[in-house]
Amino acid sequence: MSGTLRRIYRGETNIDFIGRRKLWFVGSALVLALCVVALLTRGLNYGIEFQGGVQIQAAISEDGPLGDASELDVIAEVRSALESIGAEGAQIQVATEDGGRSVLVKTKEVADPQLQQRVVSIVSRAVGATPEDTNSQRIGSEWGGEITGKALRALLIFFVVVFLFITWRFEVKMAVASLIALVHDLIITAGVYSVVGFEVTPSTVIAILTILGYSLYDTVVVFDKVEENTALYATSGRMTYRDAANLALNQVFMRSLNTSLSTLLPVAALLFVGAGLLGASTLKDLALALFVGLMVGSYSSVFIATPVLSLWKEGEQRFRNLEERKRRESLRAAPQPVPSPAGAALTGDGGDAGKPVARSRAATSRPPSRTRAGSKKVKRRKRR
Repeated sequence: MSGTLRRIYRGETNIDFIGRRKLWFVGSALVLALCVVALLTRGLNYGIEFQGGVQIQAAISEDGPLGDASELDVIAEVRSALESIGAEGAQIQVATEDGGRSVLVKTKEVADPQLQQRVVSIVSRAVGATPEDTNSQRIGSEWGGEITGKALRALLIFFVVVFLFITWRFEVKMAVASLIALVHDLIITAGVYSVVGFEVTPSTVIAILTILGYSLYDTVVVFDKVEENTALYATSGRMTYRDAANLALNQVFMRSLNTSLSTLLPVAALLFVGAGLLGASTLKDLALALFVGLMVGSYSSVFIATPVLSLWKEGEQRFRNLEERKRRESLRAAPQPVPSPAGAALTGDGGDAGKPVARSRAATSRPPSRTRAGSKKVKRRKRR
């Protein structure tokens, strides 16, 4: 096991990434199907920035009931007070500024103005704030729709820019393969959000755009090595396109793995320690998208983008001809079985029955040719 890890670390792997692409494609297809089903059945839990709601900010009085309470206790107390009137699913966080603390509460949109005022009163009473120290504002669903539209436009512009850049730097087929990998990462990240039920906030959108950029970076690194190897080996006829791309993946695999691990460790600390153990719930939306997206992006750049590209490039006529020529050369180089000579003696034993008996060198060797002097003596005898 240690020897295998040492070879992986040194980049001495010989994994058949391209030959096993059907396995990678089937695994990704199953995960994508599960994510699509989750998105269609459960949907996404949009925050008030997308659906509309009420935002309340109240100062925590030092002389109030929560003046000496910790942030976790303040959040738990306010959440319990809101749930008592049916306002569930509120997003609560504690902020510290100018030496004082305040609580920020975001709830879903309340149609009844009286109920909205009651929610404000419950929050201010829980933290011991006065009406002057409490601010509330209603966020309409129209504003949320505008934010959603901007997010979709930003995503579309990102895809267009990515396509144009990779087409200019490499080729169209690589651009399409990279977009397939990006859509793969986006669907899986959204599916995980749907399964766990985390809120989709502007922080989530920012995190998704971040991980798409990271996935693109990893894909470009792999494609650069693939282009170098195919120009060096496949174009010159020394290797097929599949073998050259497979060699490139083995050469950059350790680099991709190191980059992914060094990026995932701080994000994992943000998600499991910051949001999980310390209770910083506002971090979980950003951290989950980053964590899932980084893992899926690292996977797709090696196991999706390049195998899709290789499958497409192998269909080109020049690489088909090269693969056919390599196949014929391998057949000619293969050792051919030597046929047994006709009339070879066979043994009568059961164990060696049917096998030709090797003839001795004396029996199989040709008789020596006559010398010139011997031939002259024979001619003289005939004359006499």
